[in-house]
Amino acid sequence: MTTASEEHLTKDAAGGLYWQPAAETLPTRQLGDLQIERLRATLENAYENVPFYRKKLDELGVKPGDVTCHGDVADLPFTTKIDLRDHYPFGMFASPREDVVRVHASSGTTGNPTTVGYTRGDLDVWADLIARTLAAGGVAPGDLLQNAFGYGLFTGGLGLHLGAERLGCTVVPISGGNTERQLKIMRDFGATALSCTPSYAMYLADAARDRGLRPEDLPLRVGFHGAEPWTNELRVQIEAGLGEHALDIYGLSEMGGPGVGYECLCKAGMHVSEDHYLAEIIDPETLRPLPYGEVGELVFTTLSRVAQPLIRYRTRDLCTLIAEPCACGRTSVRMSKPIGRSDDMLIIRGVNVFPSQIEEVLMSIPSIEPHYQIVVDRKGYLDIIEVWVEVGEDIFAETMGDLERFQRSVQSQIYNVLNIQCAVKLKEPKTIQRSEGKAVRVVDRRKAL
Repeated sequence: MTTASEEHLTKDAAGGLYWQPAAETLPTRQLGDLQIERLRATLENAYENVPFYRKKLDELGVKPGDVTCHGDVADLPFTTKIDLRDHYPFGMFASPREDVVRVHASSGTTGNPTTVGYTRGDLDVWADLIARTLAAGGVAPGDLLQNAFGYGLFTGGLGLHLGAERLGCTVVPISGGNTERQLKIMRDFGATALSCTPSYAMYLADAARDRGLRPEDLPLRVGFHGAEPWTNELRVQIEAGLGEHALDIYGLSEMGGPGVGYECLCKAGMHVSEDHYLAEIIDPETLRPLPYGEVGELVFTTLSRVAQPLIRYRTRDLCTLIAEPCACGRTSVRMSKPIGRSDDMLIIRGVNVFPSQIEEVLMSIPSIEPHYQIVVDRKGYLDIIEVWVEVGEDIFAETMGDLERFQRSVQSQIYNVLNIQCAVKLKEPKTIQRSEGKAVRVVDRRKAL
C-alpha cells in the first residue's frame, strides 16, 4: 500500500503528474513480462478457487501453466455478464466471503445485479489506480475534489473517494443532484477538481451561466467525467462552461470500477492500467483478436484482483487500442472513446439499462398489452427515458384519478428495477407503431442530435 507521504509525485511531460512513475513508464518488454507473470497467477487463482473457471478451462484442455506468451490468451475462455448473473451473488468469488471486505453491484436484466467483491488488497490497488487517474490530470495532495458521482452500490462515488484520499486530497462527498448546492459548495469550499458524469458537468455549466457565473468565477481546474459515453464536442462545451480540463475516465463494475482507463492532459485516448488489466480487441462476430487500430469489442482480463478474477470479460464496448507512444511519457496502450456497443444496453445518466429489464416489469402487469416502446431523448444535456405502453380499453374507462394512480404504479415498479426515474405514458390499444419484422422496442433520439 502506498500513501501520499510515501509516494513521490513527479511531473509528466504533459503537465500532469505520475502517482507511480515506475509502473506508469515501465518499458514495453518489461510490462509484457509482468502481464504474463500476473496472468498465470490470476489463472491459478481462478482455476483453484472458482468452479466456473475450472470447468471452462478443463473443457478447453488448458491449464494455467500452459500460458507462456500473449498469443496464448486467445485460447482462454470468455466471460460474459450472463455468467456473472448466473452465479449471483458470490459464485464467481475466488476468496471466502469472510475475506471480502467490500461488495459493489451493477444492475442486471433479470432483477439480479452483477456483484463485485474486493479483498483489502484489492481495495488498496483500486485506490492507487484512482490516484493515478487523478494525478494524470494534475491533481496533487491538498487539492479539493468535489465528488458528484453517486454513492452506494455504484462503484463511481466510493471509487473516486477512495483514490482521492489515497492521493492526499480533501474530498467533498456531495454525490449527485441538488445543483444549487453543488455550485455554492464549489465556490465556498474552493473545489479545484470535479468528478461526475459528463452530462451532469454540462448541466452544472448551464446552471452556472444561468446564475450569471462566468468560468473564471469557478475555482475548478480539472474534471474527471465518465460512466456514460460522451464526445469531444461535449468536452469543448464543458471546458468552456466550467473553465476546467475535462478528462475522460473509464471503468466498469465488473472490472472493479473506475481506474481501468484514464486520460492524461494530452487528451489523446485513455491510458489502460496494463499492469493490472490485460486489454484485447476482438471481432464481436467471429470472436477473433484484432490488431491495434481496428475497431472491435473491448475485452479485459484482470491481472491483480484476488477476490474476483475475471478472464477475458466481454465489455460489449466498441473502440480501438492505440499502441503509439503518448507525449506524456506513459508507456501503456490507450483506448479510444467507446463509439458504440455490441449489444442493446443503454446507458442513461451513468446507469446501465437493458430493454429486457423494462419488458420484464411491463409483462408482469396484467392490464398492459404486449406492445411498448422505450423512447430515449436528451433534454439539455441530460438523458431522459420515457416508456410508452399500450393498455386495455377497460383501463381508459377508469376515472382520471385511477389512471394517474395506475401510471404512478407502473413508474414505481420500473424504478424499483432500474433505480432511475422513467416517465410512463399510457397509450390506447394499437396506437404504438407495429413492425412486420423485428419490433422496434427502442427509439434513441439522442443519435439524431
